Amino acid sequence: MRWQAFSLIAMLGLVAAAPPASAEDYGVLIISRESLEVATSCEIGVYIQDQLSARLFQEQSTSFNLPPGTFSLRLKLLPGQAPGCNPGMLAPGSQNITLRAGAIQKFRIAMNGQGMYLKPATLGY
Repeated sequence: MRWQAFSLIAMLGLVAAAPPASAEDYGVLIISRESLEVATSCEIGVYIQDQLSARLFQEQSTSFNLPPGTFSLRLKLLPGQAPGCNPGMLAPGSQNITLRAGAIQKFRIAMNGQGMYLKPATLGY
């Protein structure tokens, strides 16, 4: 019984000595399609470092907890059930976004002559 009590106290001491997990170790990236700047009912794929990371329909948003650094982001129409939602032949351009530890950055999907892109947005809270 004494050995178990000693082990428990030793374990609690190790847990107390461990550095606390910090919220500053990552940044938050928010991408929204809440604004109707992209006039399509097609699903939009969000690619981070060329990996499909999210799928957004109109009036949706998504968020990511990412380590600090620079990330390549790409938006692409995804094939779906609605007619005309087939992706084009050309690969869409990418944007680089730098995220700092503890930062929260919000972007909304917009469209110009070159295609879809991420436009900085206010957090709004």
